[in-house]
Amino acid sequence: MSLTGTPFLYTTVVLAVIALILPLLLWSKMRGPKHLRTVARVLMLLFAQGTAVTLVFVLVNNQNNLYDNWADLFGTGSHVEQAADLGRDGTGGIAVKHLPKVKQTFEQATGPGMHSAGGVRVTQLKGRVSGVDAEVYVWLPPQYDDPAYRHKKFPVVEVLPGYPGSARAWFGSMKAHEQLLPLMKSGQVAPFIMVAPRTNLLAGVDTGCANIPGQVNADTWLSIDVPKMVMDNFRAQPAPQGWAIAGYSAGAQCAVKLAVAHPDRYKAAVSMSGYNDPIGERNSLAAQNPTLRAENNPYLLLKKATVPPPIALYLSGESGDGYEAGMALESVAKAPTTVHVVFLPKSAGGHTMALWRPQVPDVFRWLTLQMGQSHAKGRDHSVPGTPAPGTGVGAPAGTAAAGNTGTTPRSPSNGGSTHAELASGTASRADAAQKR
Repeated sequence: MSLTGTPFLYTTVVLAVIALILPLLLWSKMRGPKHLRTVARVLMLLFAQGTAVTLVFVLVNNQNNLYDNWADLFGTGSHVEQAADLGRDGTGGIAVKHLPKVKQTFEQATGPGMHSAGGVRVTQLKGRVSGVDAEVYVWLPPQYDDPAYRHKKFPVVEVLPGYPGSARAWFGSMKAHEQLLPLMKSGQVAPFIMVAPRTNLLAGVDTGCANIPGQVNADTWLSIDVPKMVMDNFRAQPAPQGWAIAGYSAGAQCAVKLAVAHPDRYKAAVSMSGYNDPIGERNSLAAQNPTLRAENNPYLLLKKATVPPPIALYLSGESGDGYEAGMALESVAKAPTTVHVVFLPKSAGGHTMALWRPQVPDVFRWLTLQMGQSHAKGRDHSVPGTPAPGTGVGAPAGTAAAGNTGTTPRSPSNGGSTHAELASGTASRADAAQKR
């Protein structure tokens, strides 16, 4: 029985109801020795508590798309066939553009939200370079099958969940495609292809989107194998001009790191409640030693870059949860890198889907402008009073914008952070523990 399926949900509901009724019917009707009656009553109470906890977990999991299946939940699954040392560029010397085309078969995806807004399709991809074997979800914009667009290639946004998190979260909990469909139809947002690859590749750990020889090549999976498959199977624009990457929480850290590390593969990145230092996720493989930790910290990568990457970054967050990370990146960015920081008040929702879901329209309006989709009437509403494209959007490094407030904190609100913590983008160890 599927962990996220309707039958399992209904089963837990029925069991919870039975567990509630049993004590009411049998409590005073127990017969036999006193100690046996006591044991039976204790078992009934434990059964009631167990079913209640299970039901709450199932509801929370279905709402937030944390675990896809039993293997993810119990930490027994692995989607890595091999993890060769692929070198600094993650290709292992392979001329990726000369590899044969990857032809995939796609099916209708199942689960909450998968049939909405035209439907989401899924395929099982074996990464030729990374050695990863995992699912990839794809949603096509309403214009894709329109005869008027039959010769058009579309920009792509790769979307990443937090940890733990399901690749389906952007379509299930985030409802991104449902929010964007009317905006794309009306021309307020450009028609993007959305691609959601699995990021939970190893049992019980966050890969940190890193390449770690002998363990996982998550960077190559996300930035080489998945994009190649999409461009081989859909009318997708080539990288980097046609590609962006977005994420929330741990996925936000991955998105920014991949864009900063690979400006030849991505033009823009979006971070919602992200962090820079991989230690922000306590189960991150990318934080297992100082060298690997530094190699996967976008703040350090940007600071040490001899040639500033031609990318645009959008970073949003509350004080102590994402905002400092954005300000740290803004402080070291140099043209042509552009940084757009959105400050969110504590009342906006916390480190949850309630904070990230409403940001989807603003994020894609910003992406519309940054990706050069001038035919769409994109407007950035994350900055109060922004009247037209280009005003306060993708501003030169050295500027920041406030979202959902009337003012911009010019000094980062560090919430008790030390200067070193602020620079790394991790507000505190307590905050790090909740970056899930």
